[in-house]
Amino acid sequence: MVLLKKPASKWLMLLLPVFFWSCENDLKKVQQISSREVNKPVETTIGVDVIYSDSAKVKARMTAPLMLNYTETKKVKPYYEMPKGVKIDFYDSKQKLISTVTAEYAITKNLNKIIELHRNVVVVNDKGDTFKSEELIWDQTGKRFYSNQFSTLTRTDGNTISGSTFRCNENLSSPEFGQATGIVNVNQGINP
Repeated sequence: MVLLKKPASKWLMLLLPVFFWSCENDLKKVQQISSREVNKPVETTIGVDVIYSDSAKVKARMTAPLMLNYTETKKVKPYYEMPKGVKIDFYDSKQKLISTVTAEYAITKNLNKIIELHRNVVVVNDKGDTFKSEELIWDQTGKRFYSNQFSTLTRTDGNTISGSTFRCNENLSSPEFGQATGIVNVNQGINP
C-alpha cells in the first residue's frame, strides 16, 4: 500500500500547480460581469385591459394577454413589454371605434409616450382600409403613427400604396409613404 501512495502523491504534487494556474480569474472580467445590471420585470400582468383617456373621454383601449413592467435602472428608463401581442382600439370624441391595431409584440415607453409595435402589425380603420408592416410606432403626444420599415396600405376600393417609410394620423386618413409605389384602379367610364 505504501508503494501506491508515493506515486499518487508525486503525481498530485506535479498536477496541483497546473490546477491552480488554470483556475486563475481575470479580475477585470469578473468585475465587468458583476457590474452589469440585469433588467428583470418587477411586475407581470396577465389579461391586461388599459383605457387611455383625455379630458374624461376614452381615446383608446389596449388589451394584451401578458404585460411585463420593467423599472428604472441606472442605464434603462422604465418601460412595459407585451411579448405575446397587443390589440389597441381607437375611439373618436363620440366614442365611435375609428381604428384597431394588432401586433405580435409591443413595448411602451411611458416617459416619452411612445408605443412600438413589431411583427405582423395590422391596422384597420372604420372605413375598412388596412395597413400592414413589421413595425409601427405610435406617438401618443403627436397623435400619429410612423414606420421606418416597408409598409402597405390597402384601401376598400382596391387601391394599394406601399413604401419604404410611413407617416399618418391615428385614423389613417392622411398617409404619407417614402419611395412609394402602388396600384390605382381607374374607372372605365371616364372619357379623356
